[in-house]
Amino acid sequence: MEIDRIDRHILAVLQQRGRISNQELADLAGLSPSPCLRRVRTLEEAGIITGYRAHLNPKTLGLTLMALIHISMDQHTPERFQHFETAIANIPEVLECLLITGQAADYQLKVVVRDMEAYQDLLLNRITQIKGVTGVHSSFVLRQVVERPLPVT
Repeated sequence: MEIDRIDRHILAVLQQRGRISNQELADLAGLSPSPCLRRVRTLEEAGIITGYRAHLNPKTLGLTLMALIHISMDQHTPERFQHFETAIANIPEVLECLLITGQAADYQLKVVVRDMEAYQDLLLNRITQIKGVTGVHSSFVLRQVVERPLPVT
């Protein structure tokens, strides 16, 4: 699908203001409501827009500890990686799981938990129990400096 200047503007606005009405979005994009809605639906159907969600403040929910975890695997086989990815996808505290290169690790996880006790439980009783996990290195996030939507310009 070709994405033009108007589509990019629509995407940028929706990333910042997901709850914007179609009328407001159309006004900002310089379109009438009907063509604007068609463009949004086309972007959704093309898989460019994959969903809408609320951004939550983890601290207000009691989730005060964020960590990045590097995971090393014992075998580099598709089966081993698939098993790990399936298991890790079922742990709600894992916000992000990335298969990486250029490190001693195979995966990087971004996790959020209530406190150090909850982190210890997550690490020792769930993550390290996944078959094939041989190494774990944790870094704790002191402060999130930048969080932004995707660049669409």
